[in-house]
Amino acid sequence: MVQPSLHDYRQRYPALATKTYFNYGGQGPMAQEAIAALHDTQMQIQERGPFSSSTNAWLQQESQLARQAIADELGTQADAISLTENVTVGCNIALWSIDWREGDHLLLTDCEHPGVIATAHELQRRFGIKLSTCPILETLNQGDPVGAIAQHLMPTTRMVVISHILWNTGQVLPMQEIVAACRQHPSYQPVRILVDAAQSVGVLPLQLDDLGADFYAFTGHKWWCGAAGAGGLYVNPACYPTAAPTFVGWRSITMDGTGQPTGLKENGQRYEIATSDYPLYSALRTAIALHQQQGTALQRYQQIQQLSAYLWEQLQTLPTVQPLRTTPPEAGLVSFRLDGQPDRAHGQLVAELEAQQIMVRTILHPNCVRACVHYFTTEEDCDRLIAQLRSLLT
Repeated sequence: MVQPSLHDYRQRYPALATKTYFNYGGQGPMAQEAIAALHDTQMQIQERGPFSSSTNAWLQQESQLARQAIADELGTQADAISLTENVTVGCNIALWSIDWREGDHLLLTDCEHPGVIATAHELQRRFGIKLSTCPILETLNQGDPVGAIAQHLMPTTRMVVISHILWNTGQVLPMQEIVAACRQHPSYQPVRILVDAAQSVGVLPLQLDDLGADFYAFTGHKWWCGAAGAGGLYVNPACYPTAAPTFVGWRSITMDGTGQPTGLKENGQRYEIATSDYPLYSALRTAIALHQQQGTALQRYQQIQQLSAYLWEQLQTLPTVQPLRTTPPEAGLVSFRLDGQPDRAHGQLVAELEAQQIMVRTILHPNCVRACVHYFTTEEDCDRLIAQLRSLLT
């Protein structure tokens, strides 16, 4: 298959026709093929009959194809993938899977998403667990994130929640080393590692079977550019005996010949529930296949790094702009702040850029502006952002 030119490839994304887009870490634009897959799958359901044995069999096959496509990209087996709606659902499945007892310790970093933090607070309220936060933000430009995590582990630590790529600063954490440090820590029960992969799936080349994490929660609507509402959760099969499902439904159980439940499935489907918006899975699978046509995961990641370094360098030519990182970014998230300006100026700047059809976003902690570059972002996109910043800030 002949790889299309970058210009031709970008034509597949209607959202890119009229705007300069830097919000892949929030939601990626969908390609025409993925949009068509949504429509075609829905039409198949209607033409077959929404509730028929033929439709049911076909949708189960479509679901399994989606699990396989995800697994192939993430370096694992399809049976280890649970289909979910988004990252937060996956994190909730993992967080509620532990038989928490009063005094158990849950460790977060100070760069986790508010949805995960709120879930941890609810666990603390219900079960009286100890909740603490590791200062990882301060390791952005210097310091040892592995050591910072290790220093905050306790004999009672049951779980560590950490993002592979920090959603606010773009820092890529050395996850394999962090997992090893948690495994080596003396604890009265094994320390489970939950990874928030909102910003790493679709960016980093991944081999989850080698990474060693217990849970890896991700979504398809960000860097994979799938439809909102389709994501997944990797659960290390070794966790099945002790990781209880948060919800139970017909997709998660086995049944006998009379239709009565007999137990949980012995694969990732044990954490799924019931009827879903199945066309979303077809759209995600199509989106993943499109990315694969543009090179290997490593090649795409290297292109992201090259473009983020270019944008980072150009930002430093603006006298009132300060990138958070003092070295080129490791991934596609490029965060910066305005020197000598009140925090509210970041929101005003984002609004003014959007009026010019340039899409970035604010982050509140630390207060900054975040621009995300994908492998099919262009240097011209970056130049347009820089030119508008120069115009607005002078």
